[in-house]
Amino acid sequence: MTVELLPSIEIETAPKPAASVIWMHGLGADGNDFVPIVPELGLQGLAVRFVFPHAPLQPVTINSGYVMRAWYDIGYQDLALKEDERGVRESQHAVEELIAREVVRGIRAERVVLAGFSQGGAIALQCGLRYSKRLAGIIALSTYLPLPHTLEKERSLANREVPVLMAHGIEDPIVPLKLAQASCSKLLTLGYPVEWHEYQMPHSVCSEEIEVVGQWLRDRVGE
Repeated sequence: MTVELLPSIEIETAPKPAASVIWMHGLGADGNDFVPIVPELGLQGLAVRFVFPHAPLQPVTINSGYVMRAWYDIGYQDLALKEDERGVRESQHAVEELIAREVVRGIRAERVVLAGFSQGGAIALQCGLRYSKRLAGIIALSTYLPLPHTLEKERSLANREVPVLMAHGIEDPIVPLKLAQASCSKLLTLGYPVEWHEYQMPHSVCSEEIEVVGQWLRDRVGE
């Protein structure tokens, strides 16, 4: 049976990419959301393929059942309450298929970075920490660790030392800073090398953060 891949926007910074970044958007956005940051990352001289998938369209409980692009359902303002485990895992598997396509296209798994913002960052963590082959790293912006109670049992041996970049706004009204900090602490306790940054901003990104992301990517996928 052929697996239907998530529709995506792709950008290559140079011909014959030698690394890939699969970047998941936040709730209600789509793959276009982070396309504009690619030129701002300072990757001149590096051949990187960016893949920006569109999450499936589905009703979101907390938004009165309105249909929007979402990686999983959210039922409560408190994100730690009654998580949509089925939705999280379905999105995890969908991203795994995107990684597999990059491997088929000639990018080794250890040259693939998973990245995401908010819901998309949660899926980057969910998938990357459990993926069976070593990845280049995980970027998780303004987000938190989903299904934390299952991670220790399910985490991949191959990615037990995968580099993780986490960044968060101290004025975030959507994903509380304390939840993100608790997620970071959980990962550190389990031995993951997490680089943590806080910024004076709400649920968004800022220029200083983009600069850090760019340097972090150059360190992970630079030739």
